[in-house]
Amino acid sequence: MILESTITCPHCGTARTETMPTDACQYFYDCTGCGTLLRPKQGDCCVFCSYGTVPCPPVQVDGKGCCHAEDPPPAAG
Repeated sequence: MILESTITCPHCGTARTETMPTDACQYFYDCTGCGTLLRPKQGDCCVFCSYGTVPCPPVQVDGKGCCHAEDPPPAAG
């Protein structure tokens, strides 16, 4: 299983390699380049599946998203 994925911001193109959690979905990611709060695209379970070079660990293992949710929760604030 691969635990590192490079997330690329669709707004500014900043790319950063991050370690993916193995015990939770990561719904939100703050871009270090422009400050945009990234959320998963519809149908994806987390930001790594939407914007990363490697899908999250649960998808790597069994092809299913972290929480098997249809839609992620709304952004806070």
